[in-house]
Amino acid sequence: MSDAKPIILLVEDDPGLQKQLKWSLADYEIVIADDRDSAIAQLRRHEPPVVLLDLGLPPDADGASEGLATLQQILTLAPATKVIVVTGNLDRANAVKAIQLGAYDFFQKPFDPDVLALMISRALHVHALERENRQLAARQPASPLAGLITCSEPMLKVCRTVEKVAPANATVLLLGESGTGKEVLARGIHELSPRAGKRFVAINCAAIPDTLLESELFGYEKGAFTGAAKQTIGKIEYASEGTLFLDEIGDLPMPLQAKLLRFLQERVIERLGGRGEIAVDVRVVCATHRDLAGMIRDGSFREDLYYRLSEITIKIPPLRERPGDAVLLAQAFLERNARELGRAIRGFTADALAALEAHAWPGNVREMENLIKRAAIMADGNQITADDLGLDAAAGIEAQPLNLRQARENAERQAVARALAQSKGSVAQAAELLGVTRPTLYDLMAKIGLK
Repeated sequence: MSDAKPIILLVEDDPGLQKQLKWSLADYEIVIADDRDSAIAQLRRHEPPVVLLDLGLPPDADGASEGLATLQQILTLAPATKVIVVTGNLDRANAVKAIQLGAYDFFQKPFDPDVLALMISRALHVHALERENRQLAARQPASPLAGLITCSEPMLKVCRTVEKVAPANATVLLLGESGTGKEVLARGIHELSPRAGKRFVAINCAAIPDTLLESELFGYEKGAFTGAAKQTIGKIEYASEGTLFLDEIGDLPMPLQAKLLRFLQERVIERLGGRGEIAVDVRVVCATHRDLAGMIRDGSFREDLYYRLSEITIKIPPLRERPGDAVLLAQAFLERNARELGRAIRGFTADALAALEAHAWPGNVREMENLIKRAAIMADGNQITADDLGLDAAAGIEAQPLNLRQARENAERQAVARALAQSKGSVAQAAELLGVTRPTLYDLMAKIGLK
């Protein structure tokens, strides 16, 4: 536990009062400023939780205009800072005005050291509680989708859609390129649904030979075929009351498409070699990277099955269409791989970050994960370079939008993502890189939907 004293910024132009307050507040580290410019400089440098601000600052030492302006600037730069204003006996009106502008409290000259100490202690306690709440909010998963790393609006929109459809019992079809995280979203649908306490059963239709896929899905009775030594239930029956995830549904052979269609219509199955129907209550989530509409046109996918599967269709954007996500994902994968490999790799060099942002990522998140793992193994230094990644920073850079608001939001999102990547997720270091305070960075992260 650190024994460092809490920092208090004292903004006061009277040398005598500076000494008196510094002596009275010996339990704190007092940083002194005597005008607005020096106060803002010290605020940026030390980020004090509490500021003691005299409203009578030069060039308006006999008034309160400069002090009130300083108060507003402090709260703009560091909204979480607790500002206690200092006023004269006949200056109660300005004290009330300061409270209206956002000051935490005020005290009058001549001051009572015990009262002031109590006021500062309370302000520090409130500041610490608020900071802890912000940190907990940043770490607390908002939903089972919190494990999906993104700050891009297209992917955040997908997450919001998943949260809406998960409570319903509708069949969901996830469409997206390979490696975009379809199974992650499928698990999120399950965990957000009333079936969360039941089984989530996944089967890849492209990974199992056609001759075995039917028995895997529907099960079989003893003696149904050579080698069927005992009764075995299939994946559909095993997932009863839970969720069945059929990955790469576009690779399902035509005979099985008809059998799956019947199950979706009737919600009953027959095991291979069996004679009786078995009712199964299961939610079905499917995914594919194939163009099902084109497959319907060329006769390789049943149109009626498509309509049964696509009660709700969610299209997942590829990584190249998710601004800012490449850097965030890369940092997350690097931290995990460095920890598993026992390597002290701190982050990415500037050319590596540029290469990550410029690459088109045809293999999406899966390609990213494999690339970062290889780089973590092969890197010679304590930072990943573009050479370690094997990427060209000059390739694949897309044109920026002309809309000023959109361009500004994109720039903010990318700057925050890069700063967090370079600082290994340290908000304090990222704020220093960006030239803002930690509270400002927390607000900016909340604005762009980044936790």
